Amino acid sequence: MPKVLVTGSSAGLGRMVAEELLRSGHHVVVHARDLERGRSALEELPPGAGLIIGDVSSIAGIRAVAERANDEGPYDAVVHNVGVGYREPRRVQTVDGLSQLWTINVLAPYLLTALIDRPSRLVYLSSGMHLGSGAALDDVQWANRPWSGPQAYSESKLHDVLLAFGVARRWPQTTSNVVSPGWVATRMGGSGAPDDLGQAHLTQVELAVGDSAIAAGTAGFYYHLAPGELHPAAHDEALQDRLLAYCADVSRVSLDA
Repeated sequence: MPKVLVTGSSAGLGRMVAEELLRSGHHVVVHARDLERGRSALEELPPGAGLIIGDVSSIAGIRAVAERANDEGPYDAVVHNVGVGYREPRRVQTVDGLSQLWTINVLAPYLLTALIDRPSRLVYLSSGMHLGSGAALDDVQWANRPWSGPQAYSESKLHDVLLAFGVARRWPQTTSNVVSPGWVATRMGGSGAPDDLGQAHLTQVELAVGDSAIAAGTAGFYYHLAPGELHPAAHDEALQDRLLAYCADVSRVSLDA
């Protein structure tokens, strides 16, 4: 059975993905920010999951997670689920001088993609909110704009699409797809979210281990197992390349190395 790493899987959608995979008999490695969250997740998940611990809010932390992930690998699929939401009231800087929201939502999946031994399938998590933004690559870190949590989040989710599609172009032997889970009632989405929580994780699972047409393809954007509405800039190869070059410059790690 395939072995799958699911980042950010101690709670919410990530844990739902891990649980679905485990119940289907797959080998799963769960990722949590700290040991307390990790142990709590393992207690509530079906037995058999592996666990790696690490905080991806810094470049050093992301590198450490990649090292631990490789120790538990190799993987048939990696689901890049880790992320933070849009209710950040101010721009929080990491030890690297970067936006914490952008680091976790974009740089973490970029660096983990570059540093984890290459799987057959990659799955990234975006959001319908990506439609309400531009890439803003001239001010990724919000150094020159008044902070807006929702806008920063929306931009990061467009960046995730650009990342996935840029990877798909560079690594044709690896499928690289993106999911919008919908606005669902997780801790991030809030209790009043209107979309179907029972559907929110199934596309990630299908893209990671399924044998459908969408799972066989690459550079796809999906919502509830069907093509989703996509930002018109998503297939702009020059924009993809600019984002990947920026990530490489910030992290000193090239995706093409």
